[in-house]
Amino acid sequence: MKRQLGSSDIQVTPITMGAWAIGGFMWGGNEEKDSIEAIEAYIDHGVTSIDTAPIYGFGYSEELVGKAIKNYDRSKLQILTKFGMIWDAEKGDFAFEGKDNHGQLRKVYRYGGYETALRDVEASLKRLQTDYIDLIQLHWPDTTTPIDETMRAMEKMMQDGKVKAVGVCNYNAAQLKEAEQTIKLQSNQVPYSMLKRDIETAVVPYAIENNLSIIAYSPMERGLLTGKYQSSDALAADDHRTNYFKRFDFDKVATLTDKLAALAAEYQATTAQLVLAWTFHQPAVAAALAGARNAKQAAENAKAMDIQLKPEDLARIGEWIDTI
Repeated sequence: MKRQLGSSDIQVTPITMGAWAIGGFMWGGNEEKDSIEAIEAYIDHGVTSIDTAPIYGFGYSEELVGKAIKNYDRSKLQILTKFGMIWDAEKGDFAFEGKDNHGQLRKVYRYGGYETALRDVEASLKRLQTDYIDLIQLHWPDTTTPIDETMRAMEKMMQDGKVKAVGVCNYNAAQLKEAEQTIKLQSNQVPYSMLKRDIETAVVPYAIENNLSIIAYSPMERGLLTGKYQSSDALAADDHRTNYFKRFDFDKVATLTDKLAALAAEYQATTAQLVLAWTFHQPAVAAALAGARNAKQAAENAKAMDIQLKPEDLARIGEWIDTI
């Protein structure tokens, strides 16, 4: 069931919990009890890999993960987190600004400097209430810091026993090649879905050639591919998807999700489960991230791991999405 992450000893579940939404920030808030129950439901249904980051709720997502995993055998869980998005200093590339869960305006920067990276991983360990991280990832490229400096920071984390494996997020093929002159990367976490397939041109071929795993985020396009949303009108004003969804043609997406729903029924699955299964059936993809804000959603997402798509159905889906 689990997939090896690159050439490392880390194995992750093909469905991995994406813990962005439970941080509340940019997702219209959250309920702590529901979030912890979602994590527990995932683990209880076989999803033992959890992907979080400091910026998700400005540390809150990591804190929730730390609380939720206390009653489980840590050695059977895979905790993935990140560094490189800071809000306590003006360094690196400005990313965005927004209000945190307490209403305080924060300016966020992409910064992968050596000392800051080491400091940030220590803070993550405390919030997660663990003494090691299975996979540490640079959250975004930082044009103000040489790639080799950031890679040396991750090398130091491994030497100190703070992390077991290292990866990056949102890297293109050229950046991956440069980074691997300093350290062997095990993964690249990138956006990938039926509606966003640009990584297939260069990133996926690089990953296959260099034994690097793809961790796909937003495989359901933040809920759009479930067929649940016919427009962005029903979303909360502070939900980032209000603007995000505007980039898509809702009529074309609806045609696709109708076809997916019919095929999903043949597998006795939901559209969302089929979309997740399609994602982790793609070349080089070790895991598809799936968020959940309550136990019911987590249990439903976990069921996608049981789906084994037939080659002919993968081909059919390929034909459908080529028309989008």
